[in-house]
Amino acid sequence: MSRLFNDLFIFEMANSHQGDVEHGKDIIHEMGKIARKYNINAAVKLQYRNLDNFIHPDYVNRTDVPHVPRFMSTRLTYDQFTELVDAIKEEGMIAISTPFDEGSVDWCMEQGIDIIKIASCSSLDWPLLEKAAATGKPLIISTGGKTLSDIDKLYNFFSHRKCDFAFLHCIAEYPAPADHLQLDFIDRMNKRYRDVTIGYSGHEDPDDNTVAMLAVAKGAKILERHVALPTEKYSINAYSMTPVQADKWVEAVIKARTICATKKENDKYVSQAEIDSLNSLMRGVYLKHDVKAGDTIGIDDVFFAMPCQEKQMNSGEFNDGIEVSRNYAANEALFETRHITSTKLARSVIHDAKGMLYEAGIVLGDDIEIELSHHYGMKNFRQTGAIIVSVINREYCKKILIVLPGQKHPMHMHKIKEETFQLLYGDLEIVLDGEEKELKAGDVQTVLRGQKHAFTSRNGAIFEEISTTHIRNDSYYDDPKISKLDPMDRKTILRKW
Repeated sequence: MSRLFNDLFIFEMANSHQGDVEHGKDIIHEMGKIARKYNINAAVKLQYRNLDNFIHPDYVNRTDVPHVPRFMSTRLTYDQFTELVDAIKEEGMIAISTPFDEGSVDWCMEQGIDIIKIASCSSLDWPLLEKAAATGKPLIISTGGKTLSDIDKLYNFFSHRKCDFAFLHCIAEYPAPADHLQLDFIDRMNKRYRDVTIGYSGHEDPDDNTVAMLAVAKGAKILERHVALPTEKYSINAYSMTPVQADKWVEAVIKARTICATKKENDKYVSQAEIDSLNSLMRGVYLKHDVKAGDTIGIDDVFFAMPCQEKQMNSGEFNDGIEVSRNYAANEALFETRHITSTKLARSVIHDAKGMLYEAGIVLGDDIEIELSHHYGMKNFRQTGAIIVSVINREYCKKILIVLPGQKHPMHMHKIKEETFQLLYGDLEIVLDGEEKELKAGDVQTVLRGQKHAFTSRNGAIFEEISTTHIRNDSYYDDPKISKLDPMDRKTILRKW
């Protein structure tokens, strides 16, 4: 994804800035002030039409055809547009243009436009899309009026051409009623097109910034609005923002991003204040009767009550079979360390693995065998190992492998089995005969018999393994410590999880 798409604000020049270059520069300058005030990644968007070709010659002077009079009255020359592009860049912003014909794409290239935007009305205009895709420029495609099937076609079209592109959810009504906005569709787009930046182009009431905030909450990374500058000479339409409204819009979006942003990569951040608040409400473990050092206690020997003192065992940590380390009197708080067993470690990693499957949308079914491959013991599983799910093992074999974040699977080979991996989710680095390869979702890698291989993941990975029949004892590890272990000493087999 282009870095230009990162948290991008697009200020679209409404009504082609009335065809007035100086007025256009004034709008650009006002947007530059907002961009600097909030230190945002901002762009100004122009519209290019080669009117000599765009409008049929028989209709050029017609006043009864929608849009033609406005297009003709706001016409600018190539040099005038160049002035506006220069003004955008002088303000430190990104220059975007929407070309509506092939000649206008050439203008974008000649004038150094940073991003090409495809308007909703042009997003199934295949000749124009072919021209835009061939530029190699980052592309943003608005999807107003397009069905899911239409957007799938666009995704496949630009993906096949290896374009760097983003989609904007858009409702092509001007202004757009609130009950038509369908912001939930942003969720659908983010899930369906995981490798594409999704944004929102709004035409709603310019004073209603809750829509933009909700779009951010739904996962929109690019926000676009029409902007204009009212003067004695020029008024503005019902869906465009004044500089004052645009300022409030940007402020609201930044606030929404702050509210929505996760504070910890790949996990949920929990503050100390939150921990302290919850701890003050937790129940501690207390003894019902006197016990002596060495006694084993269970649920019938204790009760749970507030307050839970510092370092006291809480109700969630207690389990039957705790051997106490000292004498305790009745009603005394229990201060013992929770014993972490291999079973608890296994249950913990299983929960994490199932969570990854949920997030990836992968359903395994019930008729499976789960192997926790712990080459250096269960206590070191999160550092070294993998979860291997056997789905089918006949003349052909299918497995799903789950690699936890930061986990490594050590160097080994197979003499009998040949296998092919396909990464389904996450990131995977495989070392094959000493050569490192980074796999992304969808990538395929075959491992031949006798090829040494190892793999690891930074953020977690799920990949499919298709192979010839899997035979136990056909894994030969470089580390002699692993090789000396009986396979059952480095594996835990589960039928249900």
